[in-house]
Amino acid sequence: MLDNWNDNALIYHIYPIGALEAPRTNDGKEESHRILKIIDMIPHIKSLGFNAVLIGPVFESESHGYDTIDYLKVDSRLGTNMDFREVCMKLHESGIKVILDAVFNHAGRNFPPFVDVRRNLHNSPYCDWFENLNFDGRSPMGDPFSYEGWNGCYNLVKFNLQNWHICDRLIEAVRLWLDMFDIDGLRLDAADCLNMNFIERLKRETSGIKHDFWLMAEIIHGDYNRWAHEGAADSVTNYECFKGIWSSHNDKNYFEIAHSINRQSGAGGIYSAINLYTFVDNHDVSRIASVLKDKKDLKNCYTLLYGMPGIPSVYYGSEYGIEAVKTEGCDDNLRPEFTPDKWEEEYGTELLSHLRELGRVYSQIPALRRGSYCPMVINNRQFVFARDLDGKRAFVLLNCDDNEADVTFHAEGSVKYDLYLGNCNIRRDGNNMTVTIPAHEGAIIA
Repeated sequence: MLDNWNDNALIYHIYPIGALEAPRTNDGKEESHRILKIIDMIPHIKSLGFNAVLIGPVFESESHGYDTIDYLKVDSRLGTNMDFREVCMKLHESGIKVILDAVFNHAGRNFPPFVDVRRNLHNSPYCDWFENLNFDGRSPMGDPFSYEGWNGCYNLVKFNLQNWHICDRLIEAVRLWLDMFDIDGLRLDAADCLNMNFIERLKRETSGIKHDFWLMAEIIHGDYNRWAHEGAADSVTNYECFKGIWSSHNDKNYFEIAHSINRQSGAGGIYSAINLYTFVDNHDVSRIASVLKDKKDLKNCYTLLYGMPGIPSVYYGSEYGIEAVKTEGCDDNLRPEFTPDKWEEEYGTELLSHLRELGRVYSQIPALRRGSYCPMVINNRQFVFARDLDGKRAFVLLNCDDNEADVTFHAEGSVKYDLYLGNCNIRRDGNNMTVTIPAHEGAIIA
């Protein structure tokens, strides 16, 4: 067993403002203890085999959580610091690690230092805290100065992370989170915009407090090695394979995802030293069940997610196969209330049961968590690969065709393999294994 818990992690992703049905705007008057509902979710989380949770923004913000007002106070729409302390304690008692969404690239317009700039203009001691603040122009928000907003969103005021004062403020917040909540990791929102010196300092500070503290950088495009390397982030959001998982099924073309996995994690793979954060959907993109042309491929998408290299994550609700399409300007439909009884009635439990089985298998086969990757069979509609660890091999098999299919590949004749997942017919002929995979089904053999 490796020292770092994240090498064996299976992550459940919760967006609390939506999941706990909090008001979508913060009037500052709400007094709630909604965050405690996460404690009630623990049996469900455990039943699926998850041993870590990624909890979206929980600190005081103006609306969606990514426009922070106070980094030291849990959002009043969710509860109190003591409420969240209890949540983290109960999660830890259940063997579940806690990862928080850290929004360090920008803050909301009501972040007190920015309010001071609006009030005192160039006399404010906080002018250097914000990127490209300029008193020779006006902002689209009507301020007598201009500033940089994240991605052109002026309600998200970008920090100047070359200023050590704001860096100190953010690092002190993380120290409080570690002290009060005993968190185990952070997702760095908009990490591609963060100053690398800040990421490296954050890594030093957190590792000095908790040696296996995990930093995961949200990156959509670019070379993941730039952010994940010794002394910086430990992992990166694998958006390349996120796209490949669903589009390879939609196009009946497993060559696409096979190419991406091999490029990343195969022999000489460019990210073979990084345990990437893998997913099929999240709070920013359409649900996988709405993206797939054929929902019969849902189970295979998750079998692939759990079988390929990386740290698998499931976004709350998607274990039922719920649907939602991203729309321009509003992500609320991607972030619904957590209503398992309603979802079970509407969508059934077939996918839920499949994920429970995957969670069980994932915990039983170390090669799925930490093994090297070796492609075995790649066709348009069938894909077989192996994961190898300490002399033991696991095979992941997928068939997205409308008909059953036979696949044959090399398997040491002296080794006894068992079927851990799926409903397949297995035949051995010396060092060759032939497996008949039903239509739109997968299997795991080890």
